[in-house]
Amino acid sequence: MLLSSCCVPGTVSNPVYIFCKAVIIPILQTGERSPEQLADLPRALRLTKCQSQCPTSGPELGSLPPPRSCLEMLLLLLFLLLLLLLPLLAVLWQRQPQDARLSWLAGLQHRVAAGTLCWAAAWQQWRLEQSTLHAGQSQQQALKWCLQGAQGPRGPLRGNTDISTFRNHLPLTKASQAQEEESEGQLSPPTSTQYYGEASLQATLLGLAALNKAYPEVLAPGGTACVTPTSPWPCPLPWPWRALGQVSAPGAKHPGALLLKALRSPGLRALEGGTAAELLDVFVGLEADGEELAETIAAGNPGVPLPRRAAELREALEQGPRGLALRLWPKLQVVVTLDAGGQAEAVAALEALWCQGLAFFSPAYSASGGVVGLNLWPEQPRGLYLLPPGAPFIELLPVNKGAQEEAASTVLLAEAQKGKEYELVLTDHISLTRCCLGDVVQVVGAYNRCPVVRFVCRLGQALSVRGEDIREDVFSEALGRAVGQWPGAKLLDHSCVESSILDSSEGSAPHYEVFVALRGLRNLSEENRDKLDHCLQEVSPRYKSLRFWGSVGPARVHLVGQGAFRELRVALAACPSSPYPPEMPRVLRHRHLAQCLHKRVVS
Repeated sequence: MLLSSCCVPGTVSNPVYIFCKAVIIPILQTGERSPEQLADLPRALRLTKCQSQCPTSGPELGSLPPPRSCLEMLLLLLFLLLLLLLPLLAVLWQRQPQDARLSWLAGLQHRVAAGTLCWAAAWQQWRLEQSTLHAGQSQQQALKWCLQGAQGPRGPLRGNTDISTFRNHLPLTKASQAQEEESEGQLSPPTSTQYYGEASLQATLLGLAALNKAYPEVLAPGGTACVTPTSPWPCPLPWPWRALGQVSAPGAKHPGALLLKALRSPGLRALEGGTAAELLDVFVGLEADGEELAETIAAGNPGVPLPRRAAELREALEQGPRGLALRLWPKLQVVVTLDAGGQAEAVAALEALWCQGLAFFSPAYSASGGVVGLNLWPEQPRGLYLLPPGAPFIELLPVNKGAQEEAASTVLLAEAQKGKEYELVLTDHISLTRCCLGDVVQVVGAYNRCPVVRFVCRLGQALSVRGEDIREDVFSEALGRAVGQWPGAKLLDHSCVESSILDSSEGSAPHYEVFVALRGLRNLSEENRDKLDHCLQEVSPRYKSLRFWGSVGPARVHLVGQGAFRELRVALAACPSSPYPPEMPRVLRHRHLAQCLHKRVVS
């Protein structure tokens, strides 16, 4: 009825025209909204309906021009109704208690943030689909972008995006070589502050959207807490996205304050930590300082004591570490940390003890301080990462075991073969450095035309005192076998030092010094220490041969006290060249770092 009447422009039988004449104009003329006028609204509406069905020629509506279209009159009506409702809403708003108003504003902010996230993630997903479908073209554009921003003597390459020419003019550089060049005053190898902003934003938005899809209640108000000063999300998001789920106070950086805030929120759905190693430190500290934290919670905020929550914390701690997270937060579903290299042992320890029964999710894969892989599959038990074809410009160097590295040539993303291992090569757009990062990945699948990979090891974390070259993954396998033969022991962390770093050979053959942090075992017998050396011989024929001829001495195992590796991470973060997010080294090359663990040996 309304639309059909409004379609006749210029007639006083139009119901919107009649409503404005009978109701709106008198109110606007008087400038007031008296109870009598508001009470006459039902009668005016009945009059409007009656006059619209029985058109008359009635007088003109003062200075109000006749309606020209249905849309214009509808917009005018909505605007005028808004003017009527604003004072009423203001009165209702003033009558609401302050807590209710703040709750309504928080809910509105969260709805705006969730809607904006959906839109931004959909846009990033569309861009990802287009770029991965045309991976070759996308990598050409990424290379062109790198060349356009180049500085220094290699500037003539800016106008040439031919891959062969690019490879011929720019030789591969090892990460260690790039660090030496940096110390001589040259430009540094790729870092996150140079060109990873777009990749970090894409990883964060798509990671949040994937997490929300897999666990719909995680991003509800008060559903997420970060308990470390660093965030697992590669890119810090501006308002309004900060409202998504977080219960931590904005800007809070003290780990104790962050943990207290999380402990006061029993309804958490997701627990965040910068890396798994940092989160491990949080749970170890929670057990050590549990009583002090319970007393602080019992005191509560000013005027808001929480004795019941403090009692729940004490009861949860009394039952031991296994399943502690779920006892503290019964609704917890997922743990979010950033995979930055060297985190596998911390994840395994958290899964077996404190976070037993929970899923783990890393939104991105970070290498040398920058995002190079996206995780779109939170439901996967182990991290799988898509290598996107945009900036930074990524090449893959085949890892040929036992062959000369110079014989291999890099391949582009679309040329990667399933099942093969590759070392990541990134190009710096400032100095045009093709840097071999040392991070080895294995191709396990494909997303459109781009490879999906899993992390294998870091070549820079290999042990070699006589040329045996035991890779990080090989040593971890041997250590895992040995710890499995130590009754009741659970490995929390480890690092190795070649004997020359600590001058511990003492005239004997060079060997490995291995520092381990364990749970469930306070002393190591000589029999248990020898098991690591036997396991190393099982996984490495070259090491076995060197041990048989006496060229390499047996590995020496040391048990360190609680907090030793946390001190090591503090010392690593203080180093000027430390990457962000911090990687956990498994082989220490500097004496002062090795001393951090050596002085904390308890067995």
